[in-house]
Amino acid sequence: MFTGIVEEVGTIRELRFQTAGAAITVAAKKILPGIAIGDSIAVNGVCLTAVRLLPDAFVCDVSEETLRRSAFRKARIGARVNLERALAAGGRLGGHIMQGHVDDVGQMISRTPSGGGFDISFSFPLALERYLVYKGSIAVNGISLTIAALGKENFSVAVIPHTLSVTNLGELAPGDPVNLETDILGKYFERYFQLGLAGNTDGVLPESRKTESKLTVGYLVEQGF
Repeated sequence: MFTGIVEEVGTIRELRFQTAGAAITVAAKKILPGIAIGDSIAVNGVCLTAVRLLPDAFVCDVSEETLRRSAFRKARIGARVNLERALAAGGRLGGHIMQGHVDDVGQMISRTPSGGGFDISFSFPLALERYLVYKGSIAVNGISLTIAALGKENFSVAVIPHTLSVTNLGELAPGDPVNLETDILGKYFERYFQLGLAGNTDGVLPESRKTESKLTVGYLVEQGF
């Protein structure tokens, strides 16, 4: 799990596309001392696993599914990427709950000065519209941001100077792709309603749904949710 509070901006040193997926080498400094092989790292918001460690970099495998869903399919050597290690137990949740499972790719539209910071607008695929909420949370390239304005095909966020200085947001140009991850809570609520559990206080599925799923509120409680 991640929070969208970027710890460091690294650089893609090597990107090798393979028959299925890719291998990426990311140069970093600050986060390396706390990384072990097998650890999860959010790279521009994508949860990747460190499979090899170098003195000044780490290597991750990128699945074919991740290439389809993220902007990594358009990544280039030398590009700077936002890095965040997985949240440690007891750590502060400074942003919002993120899985590092990118939903889709949007594009930066514009960046407009506003006070001491900027209003930055992004487009998003229509399929994500139902998960976006005014004043709700969204992850853009792994950065926890708040939706300040919401349209049918775009949204805007207000970014303070500090966020620009410690992430790669300030380096984006109109048309650049960005990884988008919507709030996981919205997805769970949607599935809850799809299963017919809304308003069902005993957690028992309707007869019409029993053959499709055995998920109940009681089952989730038993599993520790």
